[in-house]
Amino acid sequence: MSDLATVLIFTYRRIPKKLIESLKANKISKYSILYIFSDGFKNETDKEDVLKVRKFIKNIDGFKRVNIIERKRNYGLSSNILDGITTIIKKYGKVIVLEDDLIVSKDFLEYMNEALDFYKNNKQIWSIAGYSPPLKCLKSYNKDVFLAPRVNSWGWATWKDRWEIVDWDIKDWEEFKRSKDSIRKFNFGGNDLYKMLELQMLGKIDSWAIRWCYNQYKYGAYTLYPKYSKVKNMGFDSLGTHNNIKNDKWFVDISNKKIKLEHVWPDEELISCFKNYHDLSFYSRVGYLLRKYGGYNVAKKIIKMLKLK
Repeated sequence: MSDLATVLIFTYRRIPKKLIESLKANKISKYSILYIFSDGFKNETDKEDVLKVRKFIKNIDGFKRVNIIERKRNYGLSSNILDGITTIIKKYGKVIVLEDDLIVSKDFLEYMNEALDFYKNNKQIWSIAGYSPPLKCLKSYNKDVFLAPRVNSWGWATWKDRWEIVDWDIKDWEEFKRSKDSIRKFNFGGNDLYKMLELQMLGKIDSWAIRWCYNQYKYGAYTLYPKYSKVKNMGFDSLGTHNNIKNDKWFVDISNKKIKLEHVWPDEELISCFKNYHDLSFYSRVGYLLRKYGGYNVAKKIIKMLKLK
């Protein structure tokens, strides 16, 4: 294995204790450089949690070097990630990106670094995913990795040459939204993709991930997924910035099974299965309409209250 990728953690109100413990269980963590970006608090209510996070991260060890960036103001998740990755990837050329609500396998860093080295010259691969959804079709799939036309932000990695060509402003939006064929192709990764991008362009959401995903589509690229998930998301709680309603659909068991890397090509049957898994449910469609036309936050609070009863 050549030089190890720099690891980036983005945090806000949640103390990333479980994530750090799981990373330190990786044999090569002590050889890895870690950057932690602690976002500034939005208000006095969040201040106490942010200060607790900063107290915790100042005592982290078990890595080659720990660098802490404390934001003096609240950037928000999207800006914090975009600025952080852009700054670090210019210096190191490749990054592994994590958020504070994740837990990783004991070989997560090994898998990520090996995949970054193995696929670095394959420009068809846009990023490496650590999380993999529990697709039933994977049970009969005979390889350890597969390609999907959708990025995943729950533990992932990429290279400088992919990151630097991204158009974060989506300058071709007006042209794209008028092309039914382009929208259909973009939605090969799930029919929620166009709707999320639309909400982004309308200013209804602030997502770096959907813009990252759209640029992958524009370049005809894919994300490489492991058959066995190396990441679990624990962020469906009150501390989550976006995912704060529990959803068992995305639950997986973390696998420590060795991933065999090999050159793979898009599998139409698997991509169809992947798309069906990500397609919007009835309730998600309603959520999209509420976001677009108003009432989403009120509806989310009501649902949350009903689930707590």
